[in-house]
Amino acid sequence: MGERLVWDWQRVLDGTYEVYAGTGLDVRTVVAGLGREVLDGFRLDEVPWERFRFGREVSAGRCLARARSTDPEVVRLALGELAGLLSHQGSVHAAAPLCVPFLIRLGADRAHPRRVNALGLVTEVSRMQHWGWGTREEFLRTAREGTSWGIDGYAMHWAVEAARRAVAADADLLLGLLDDPAPELRVRACDVLATALGDTGAIAAALRARSAVEPVPGVRASLVLAAAELARSHSDPHTTAAWCDALWPDPARPADVRVPAAMARLCLDEGPVPEELRAVLDALVDDGLARVLDDLPWLRHVRSPDGLAETLNQLLNGPQVSAMLKPWF
Repeated sequence: MGERLVWDWQRVLDGTYEVYAGTGLDVRTVVAGLGREVLDGFRLDEVPWERFRFGREVSAGRCLARARSTDPEVVRLALGELAGLLSHQGSVHAAAPLCVPFLIRLGADRAHPRRVNALGLVTEVSRMQHWGWGTREEFLRTAREGTSWGIDGYAMHWAVEAARRAVAADADLLLGLLDDPAPELRVRACDVLATALGDTGAIAAALRARSAVEPVPGVRASLVLAAAELARSHSDPHTTAAWCDALWPDPARPADVRVPAAMARLCLDEGPVPEELRAVLDALVDDGLARVLDDLPWLRHVRSPDGLAETLNQLLNGPQVSAMLKPWF
């Protein structure tokens, strides 16, 4: 007898849903099992969309098919519709990770008219919402541990994990974008790579190496923040932590590297804030740097505009200075 691919919701309610781990109802297993020939060939009809639709009228696969159009307006509408299917107000839906490998391929396609938007959808489902928090505990944290449920009723922690592992599986495509001619796309590639889960040592090394030759300030800052976010999520952050500790005091480095490195240091080290670090931030942070950093995804995640000011305030002074940003739920 074949596997019965139907949720018993009583098991969900009584906490025994884990019996479905590793089955065809576990989206982590399904995404990991999609072969390269399916992904590279955009064989969308071989993906079990129906199994993860949870009552939605529109299939995410159909939206992805339209998103391959060469017409920018068709693509814009398709990606907009897809965004609503994949997540809502911080809830990541069951079908979201099934889309991640295809969205990465759209972003890697230099002929695609909305590559940045496609990659942006990846981080919508592979990184938790911070709801305005930029504290040392929350800033650069990709996802919280523990069980969580999406508004569609699916195990959201499974969905987010599957999305992050899909990013790691396609790291080769994303790393290839770090020298793309478009700086905005390089920033977005960093943003996506930062959420990878799995064997990420090569990703971190590539981000650090690229920072040595990257000419654009906003991209340089993104490389530092992405490497630090990876370090927060993985068991041996010491290489990146030491790298950041060498960057922020170095007067030969530009402010767009030193300040993100100082911010990263605060997240990778739980000790007191060194007075030397405060002095560096006081000396380097100005309106010009804010114009460079405020528009980066990590800072916009905390606040848009004025993300740099708000994040530094919380990193240095704690959450009480931004209590008005606390989630209402």
